[in-house]
Amino acid sequence: MERVNEHVFISADEVARRLDAGEPLTLLDVRWTLAEPDGTQAYQRGHLPGAVYVSLEDELSDHAVTGRGRHPLPTGAAVQAAARRWGVRQGVPLVVYDDWNRAGSARAWWVLTAAGIPQVRILDGGLRAWSGELQTGTVDPDPGDVVVTHDDLYAGALRTVTADAAAGADVLLDARAPERYRGEVEPVDPVAGHIPGARNLPSTALLADGALLPEQELREALGETGEDVAVYCGSGVTASLVVAALASLGVDAALFPGSWSQWSSDPTRPVARK
Repeated sequence: MERVNEHVFISADEVARRLDAGEPLTLLDVRWTLAEPDGTQAYQRGHLPGAVYVSLEDELSDHAVTGRGRHPLPTGAAVQAAARRWGVRQGVPLVVYDDWNRAGSARAWWVLTAAGIPQVRILDGGLRAWSGELQTGTVDPDPGDVVVTHDDLYAGALRTVTADAAAGADVLLDARAPERYRGEVEPVDPVAGHIPGARNLPSTALLADGALLPEQELREALGETGEDVAVYCGSGVTASLVVAALASLGVDAALFPGSWSQWSSDPTRPVARK
């Protein structure tokens, strides 16, 4: 079943068809997990042909920024410099992929799109969906010439909300695992719980075998949204998948980039548990 907006996700078959046809396509490998944030070795063991490795920690975040959570957004200038290192060129479509719950690829989609880079799509199903041959080692591309149009990603081409605006959103979705939302465990941040009024919607609930749910099932999983929708998670990474899923249905949701890591670091902010 086709989705309302097919310009967010792309199938492995479509990627293979374009590559076989010799169409220009830039592939970015964004391996990242909470347990193994550096995906370099996994990338080198096998990646899509021609794919360049992208570091979520070093290139899709700016850890020099304080007070904005564990994965603050980079500047547009930093994104442009990194994208040129990856060989990203003006007018050439991009496909981003990962091998863990679409977290790394969704973050890349969000950051690159917010910076104003067009035609960025997430490989639906991730690396697991690819049935073709894999390439080992490292790809060293020719420098790209892409130009970003937004330097401040907090006010870029995609919507963001502050902590105060997130708390006041008509619909606020918490994309973390249920046990973290309920405050039963908190493996990363110093305080357990969630933002009062938030509804739990784990990002993994939108996937089946790593691929985005069919449209009707996706709408049912997302539930009632409306126009004023904000999404957060632990630090703005997995929430990007929920934003992308909503975008695939034509819903313009806002990301709270600092997410729970920013909210919970302020002792004056209320915490809900259940």
